Amino acid sequence: MNNKAIIGANIFDAEKTHKNSALLLSDGKIIAIVADHEVPSEYEVISVDGGTLTPGFIDLQVNGGGGVLLNDEPTIDGIRTICDAHAKFGTTSLLPTLITDDFDNTKRAIEAGIEAHKQNVPGFLGLHLEGPHLSTQKKGAHDPSLIRKMTDEDVKILIDGRKNLPNLMITVGIETVTLQQIKVLSEANIIVSLGHTNCTYEQAVEASESGATCATHLFNAMSPLTHREPGLVGAAINEGAFFCGLIADGHHVHPAPLSIALAAKRGPGKAFLVTDAMSTIGTDLTSFTLNDRTIYRNNGILTLENGTLAGADLDMISAVLNIQKLTDMDPEEAIRMATLYPAQCMGISGHIGTLNSGASADIIHIGTKNEIKNVWRRGQQLH
Repeated sequence: MNNKAIIGANIFDAEKTHKNSALLLSDGKIIAIVADHEVPSEYEVISVDGGTLTPGFIDLQVNGGGGVLLNDEPTIDGIRTICDAHAKFGTTSLLPTLITDDFDNTKRAIEAGIEAHKQNVPGFLGLHLEGPHLSTQKKGAHDPSLIRKMTDEDVKILIDGRKNLPNLMITVGIETVTLQQIKVLSEANIIVSLGHTNCTYEQAVEASESGATCATHLFNAMSPLTHREPGLVGAAINEGAFFCGLIADGHHVHPAPLSIALAAKRGPGKAFLVTDAMSTIGTDLTSFTLNDRTIYRNNGILTLENGTLAGADLDMISAVLNIQKLTDMDPEEAIRMATLYPAQCMGISGHIGTLNSGASADIIHIGTKNEIKNVWRRGQQLH
């Protein structure tokens, strides 16, 4: 039977919580939320044991998972492995993310993403290209020898790729792109995010006026907020157009600036959670390589040999729980940061990130101990 009704848990649709209700789904789509005694007779009833049903998590920055790093395996199989690894932790839609790499590997990642889209790989939302057009001053763990200015050929490849991808986000630094390039890319429906840049507040505002709409992992690898030069941090918080990703692992950002940013953030742009996860998620790996450099995993922290943070050892359900602990956030708002807000950032909140009628049946069941008990991706139950 294709029609299913899930009962037995509270239902949080990304706006409000419904009690004593049933979630109806059919053909991979949400049909409605109804009173549990109003389930139509033709629906198969699936009963769960307490907890809460929420939209599936959305992660816009995922470098790897399941032992695979997109840079090392820019293939449809690599993408599938990453998507499946994160599904276990409640992420039903994600952007596999390519960290700064050479021209050929970037092209391979785009080609793999196009093929993943053609084959309708579950969980694949599109691509995020984090570099190579960044600032060497704020390179973080990115290989400085691969960082370079954006060329006309790069712009063409990105626009051509977007035509065949469901979504495309790029992280760029003001130092290596022009305002005209940002304008052209944003007009081609590419989400332009500022990150790994030492830009001024004024430069960030100009980029926003040219079409940039996001800031990549707020606070990390960007010009800081100071009293006379607010930098990209100040622009991301103060300029309403910016959405901003946050890595809530307790290592990338101290709780105090997290709380300050969330309290001060102007809308309509929102702060949302990202994992910045590497290949370690879902594995027992203690180290791996990126651009021929070893990255070490130790007590939930990933670093280069010199101690530079290199991505995060973080899954999304942990990020949702962490942001509540680190900032005393309401649980429903924490879930919005992993569902509704990233969907809004990408301009697709009518399709995912909610449990409204017509949205994709991407659903997670969070148990009473805040564990992931069940996951449905496009209406198919995974566990």
